[in-house]
Amino acid sequence: MTWYKEGLYFKCLKNCANCCSGAPGYVWLEDIDIEKVSKFLKISKKDFLKKYTRSIKEKISLIENFKNYDCCFLKDKKCQIYDVRPGQCKTFPFWKSILKSPNSWEGEKNHCPGIDDKTGKLYSSEEINKKI
Repeated sequence: MTWYKEGLYFKCLKNCANCCSGAPGYVWLEDIDIEKVSKFLKISKKDFLKKYTRSIKEKISLIENFKNYDCCFLKDKKCQIYDVRPGQCKTFPFWKSILKSPNSWEGEKNHCPGIDDKTGKLYSSEEINKKI
């Protein structure tokens, strides 16, 4: 049984953007992400890959602004591709690394004000496990 068997509250505060900035990291892209975002931007997949991504050990990640590590699609604390954001973004904060223990979840609250926000949705353990 998982420690979050009673579920967890979360509400994405879209103007927060803490999960899109800060420390360096990777936003891994699947083929479906590349397809959706390039279509949304009305550019070819080749142009999308060239302009907005980097290859790391045979994986594809979005590029970052190297001055502050913001995602390349973050402008004025708003995601410019929110409706077609990559799967990794859609599943935050329900990542294995954040859910490994109650302490990890609590620690992430310092970074994300939407975690445990009781005005948000109570995600069941089943819903969370599907996101993982």
